[in-house]
Formats: sequence, structure tokens, C-alpha cells
Amino acid sequence: MIYDLLIVGGGPIGLACGLAAKKAGLHYIILEKGCLVNSLYNYPQNMTFFSTSEKLEIGGVPFVSNNAKPNRMEALEYYRRVAVSGGLNIRLREKVLTIEKAGRSFTAITPTQKYQAKNIVLATGFYDIPFPMNVPGEDLPKVTHYYKDPHFYALQHVLVVGANNSAVDAALETWRKGAVVSMVIRGNEIGSRVKYWAKPDIENRIREGSIRAFFNSSVDAITPTSVLIRTPEGVIELENDYVIAMTGYQPDFSLLRSAGVELSNDEVKQPVYNPETMETNVPGLYVAGVVCGGMNTHVWFIENSREHADKLVAHIRAK
Repeated sequence: MIYDLLIVGGGPIGLACGLAAKKAGLHYIILEKGCLVNSLYNYPQNMTFFSTSEKLEIGGVPFVSNNAKPNRMEALEYYRRVAVSGGLNIRLREKVLTIEKAGRSFTAITPTQKYQAKNIVLATGFYDIPFPMNVPGEDLPKVTHYYKDPHFYALQHVLVVGANNSAVDAALETWRKGAVVSMVIRGNEIGSRVKYWAKPDIENRIREGSIRAFFNSSVDAITPTSVLIRTPEGVIELENDYVIAMTGYQPDFSLLRSAGVELSNDEVKQPVYNPETMETNVPGLYVAGVVCGGMNTHVWFIENSREHADKLVAHIRAK
């Protein structure tokens, strides 16, 4: 069996590609290595989106939220309903390991099967590979690059690494559950893109001393009972039970490279693609969603990349 379109990634943009392919009458399949909208599932339990619900809609399916800005649970339920009501052909927990091209078709290889397709779109997001701190002790069980639930950290000494939305949410929520919270921030202030309702909150907590922040600083080492922080005044040691390293994430560049997609030679590593069609330098291979920005993971969101699905499907139909 040869599919017209194979979609790698079952997140919101992957689902949008599936809806557009189905509407266009293409024979398609979606392969997702985890659960449905796996990245959203791994978001913090209390996470609230910056955008309103209508900006997160895909396929013309209304997203009704109880609040002006929906939360993680509402988003999970919305995209589940979209997948079910749309009758999308999706296979979960089937990771694409490599992509090979032979002639005019592709072969996507998973741990259990090989799939052939005339066209492939990579809508793989960026939430799976954390940026390491590259410090001694980072592999200790007390260190995590993913934050879920604040109650787990109640009454503990917690160090949060980072200054953007995920770090600020983790710091505020764990502090409100009774944790002794400190933050390590490379720059001299909280990130400018932090959600407008959270930014003054964290700045006030730091100013009053409820949360201790070390600006222009970095983690030097982690031990089972403490952390060493390199500050402008020198290295200090703090008592510590857990480290929440919100250092950011990056796309799976190995899959892009295995498929033959060229990446920019700078630090951004942006895939080479035509923004009008979303087709990469490999004919028949497309990108959609956050992965289009390479290391600039703050450029593309659900809100502004939903249109990628219609662009690439229109190009496939026009061939």
C-alpha cells in the first residue's frame, strides 16, 4: 500500500494536516510516537494557554472553553474530539525511526513496520529533546527537564533553572505549595515573553524575597543534597532536594537529516523549505508547525502554523 501522504507527528498541526488531507480526498496516515497530542499531554497539569480558544482551533471545529484562555485539560479534550469526530487515520505509539527515499516515493521505518508514501510531512514539534545543562550531577534522579504537578514538591527545597514561561510557572506553583524555591537565571531579568499575568507575579515574589533569584548565574554542579551556583560574586552552595531544569527543548534534527532535509549552517539549524508550499529541498517532503523554525522554537505556534496544513495539501493536489 502506498499512501498519498504520510504525516509524522500526531500533535495539533499533524492533526490539522490529516484533516486537510482527508478533505482533499488523499489517502493518508498519521504516525505518532506517543499518545495523542503527546507534547500537550506532557505540559504541566495546570498550564494555561496564552491564546484564546478560537486561535487553537483546527479543521473548522469550534473550541469551546470555560475561560477566555483554555487550559491543558480543555485542549487535550478538544483535540481528542477533533481526532474522533474527524475519523482520522492515526496510529499511536509508533515512532518513525528513519525516512528513506527511492525514486518518487518514501519509506518510513518504525520499530514494527515499513510504510510507503508518495509524500511525507514532518510535524514533529520540538518538546522531546531537552537542552542539557552539561554539569556534574545532571543525571541524578532529583533532576528533571519536565515539570508536571506542584504538589510533588511541597515542603521541599527546589531550584528552578530558567526565566521563561515554563520556569516561571514551576517556580510560582511550587512556591504556593510550600516549597522553598530558588531560581537560576542566565540573564539579568525575567524573560520578556513570559505571560503578562505571570510576569508581575514572579517579579513581585522575587522582589519581596519569597522566591530567591540568582541573576547572571548558572548551575555549576548538582549533588544529592545540594546545588552549586556560579554567581557574579562567586560559587555558592544551596541545600536542595529537586532541580527543575526548564532549559528549553529542540527538534529531532536526526530525523530531518535522515530524510535528506538541509539545515541552515548557523546555530538556528532551520530546515530549508518553501514557505509558500512548505516543501523542503527534498521533493515530496514537507515540514509543518514548530519544526519549521529549527532552534527558534518561539517563532511558530499552533495559532500561526495551522495554515501550513492547507498550503502543503494544496501543493500535493496540484502535482
